Parts: sequence; C-alpha cells; structure tokens
Amino acid sequence: MEMNNKNNIPKELLVPMKQREDTSEEISRPSRTFGQNARRTFFKNKLAVVSLIILVIIILMSAFGPSMNQYGLDDQDLSRAKMPARVPVLENISWLGLDGTLSDNFKGNTVEQATLKGVSRYDNAEEFIDIEVIDEGDGSRNSAEVKATYRIYEAKEMTDQYFWLGTDTLGRDQWTRIWLGTRVSLQIAFYAALISLIIGVAYGGIAGFYGGKVDDVMMRILEVLIGIPNLVIILLMMLVLNPGITSIVIALTITGWTGMARIVRGEVMKQKNQEYVLAARTLGRSNWKIIMKHLLPNISGIIIINTMFTIPDAIFFEAFLSFIGLGITPPEASLGALISTGFKSIMLYPYLLIFPAILISLIMIAFNLIGDGLRDAFDPKMHK
Repeated sequence: MEMNNKNNIPKELLVPMKQREDTSEEISRPSRTFGQNARRTFFKNKLAVVSLIILVIIILMSAFGPSMNQYGLDDQDLSRAKMPARVPVLENISWLGLDGTLSDNFKGNTVEQATLKGVSRYDNAEEFIDIEVIDEGDGSRNSAEVKATYRIYEAKEMTDQYFWLGTDTLGRDQWTRIWLGTRVSLQIAFYAALISLIIGVAYGGIAGFYGGKVDDVMMRILEVLIGIPNLVIILLMMLVLNPGITSIVIALTITGWTGMARIVRGEVMKQKNQEYVLAARTLGRSNWKIIMKHLLPNISGIIIINTMFTIPDAIFFEAFLSFIGLGITPPEASLGALISTGFKSIMLYPYLLIFPAILISLIMIAFNLIGDGLRDAFDPKMHK
C-alpha cells in the first residue's frame, strides 16, 4: 500500500536539491568563545544577576551613603538618643514602621494599669502617647492589654528632623554608621580575599607544579597552619596589636589562604600532564611561562569561584569577632559591631539590630548566589 502511495506522487513535486561546494560546509551561526558562553550562562541565572545588582547598590551606598546627610560618625547628641527611623513621604505609610514612633503592647490587671505601664515606659510623656485598647480583660491577672504608641519626635520637638534609620543610644545617626560599617566590613573582606588569592594561588601553584619533595614539604607546612584555629590567632593578634582592621586582616592572612592553596594545588596537578602543557614544554617554554600563560588561565574559573565564597566567610568572621568584642572597637563601626550594640537593646529598640542584620544577610546571600552563578558559568556542561 505504501509503495502505491509513493508511486502516485506527482513528479513535479520531486525537485532535486542543489548543492554548492562553497557553502556545503558553511556553519549556520558564528561559534562563541568560552568567555562568551560563560557570560551568557551567568546572565541567564536571574538570581545571580539580581544579587549582582543588589551588591553593586550596597557597594555604592557604602561609598556615598554617609555623605547623604549632615551627620558624621562621631556626631553624637544625647538629646536625640534612641530616635526611631523616620523617612520623608514613607512616614505616611504606617505599616512600614518608618513613621518615627515607638510602640509596644502592655498588659495589666486592668486597662488603667496596662496604660500606666505604657506611659511610664515612654518617659511619662502622656500627652504624646496614643493608647489603643486591645483587650479590656475581666479583672484577672494580666488580662487587660493595650497598645501604646509614643510620638517621640513631637515629644522632643524634632518634627522637622529625619533620621532615616534612627539613632543609637548615644544619639549617633544609624544611617551614617551602618554605611560606614558596611564599608569597613567590605574592606576587610576584600583585603582578606585579595591576600588569599595572591598567597593561596602562588603557594598551591608552586606545590602542585613542581611536586615531589617540594610538594611534600609545602603540604606539611600547610597542614600545620590548617590545624591552628582562627580564634586563637586573633587572640594572639590582640596581644601584639590593637583591635581593629589591621589585626583582623593579619589573622585572616595567616590561615585564610590555606583553602585556596589546596584547591589550586589539586587543579594544577591535574592540568600539568595535559597535552597542551607537554606541547609547551616541547617548544621550550620556561616553567614560569607555562604557569602564567597556560595553567593559570585554565584554572581561573575555580579561582574566581573560590574567591567569591571567601569574601562572605571573611565578612562573617569579622562580624563574629566584633560581636564578641574582639573586632572593631567603638567609635569605629562595622556591621558586626552594630549588630552587637543592637542585640543589647533588642527588646526595647529592635530597629538597632534589624537594619544591620538585614544588610549583612543581603551581602552574604548575594555573594553566595553570585558564586553559584559563576560556578555554573565556568562549567562547560552548563553551556547551552
């Protein structure tokens, strides 16, 4: 039946295909380089692109944010201490919490008792406190509940002033201190990442390339350094140097590069026996040129990815040290120091903790998502 159908096809429809020798092997579209494929794969990752945009904004704000108002790092005034966040225009949107008021719920046996607790909590400024009854109660213990809202800007006659992120317990502007603290935290992280990049790549590259006794000796030294906890090193730095950026960077320098060195060593040992390296040796290339022009470009992807994951680790390490009092000391600011200060007042003034905590979380998440995006970008299996 099928043969009959084929025989019934009109011959006019059977047109021979014309083949030209000059176009028979022509590529239909231009080929892309590895870099172009990597860039294309990275920008397809929406989370990585959004994280990159957020990170760029945070870096720009750390550079220019402190100059957006007239308050300096050490500009303190106890008369404006513990002022909540108040932002122009946004103060009219109550649910954002940027209207410059302090509010909390208070319980008592009666509404009057609960109200008295609220009034005494806010400096007895009764004429500037709005009371909203939540539960009138039935006379039992702590059965009545009210919500007290303190209009502190009116109470202190500062209705014409705006503190975008509030002030701390000494009256210093939180907007200025948060962005200066972000600048310090990023500086420490980038210094640590740069030192890790330079020392780790050089140490791991030499150990992996030369191998043998050189590798044995260098790896034993590396194992000793890995066994030393960072906290012990920072405590020793505190005895020699004053607490601050220098001591933290030195502490991160001593052991922070070991992870990069191990990764680079493994990659170099895997690549040094490849055909392109053997061809370079045959052509008389020196070891230095083989490392710089052949090996490093081929392992650059893993180096960049590892560096991107080193930066958030350094930020977290600095924040941890500042939180326990071994890092940045007042009046200097860092995200860890600001979180430590806010944690002490979390029950009364939660905004002192919320804003720096949100910012450091955004930075950590952004760097990790960018690192994930770069990992996929430098993986040829992910290129489509």
